[in-house]
Amino acid sequence: MTSSDGPKPQHTDLDALREEIDELKSIPEEELVNPTPADLIDREPTPEPTDSIGSEDWNSAE
Repeated sequence: MTSSDGPKPQHTDLDALREEIDELKSIPEEELVNPTPADLIDREPTPEPTDSIGSEDWNSAE
């Protein structure tokens, strides 16, 4: 049986740990597992539309 008459526990350490856990939870799992280097984010190419598969006309002359 436990007694609750003792001193109240301090939760400041737990609060700081909870903040850190919440901060890490806000980061997508893919970014944690395979982070993108900061200098590559600015140089990431813009995707361009392409023809859909099967839409090429192999018999036409360009």
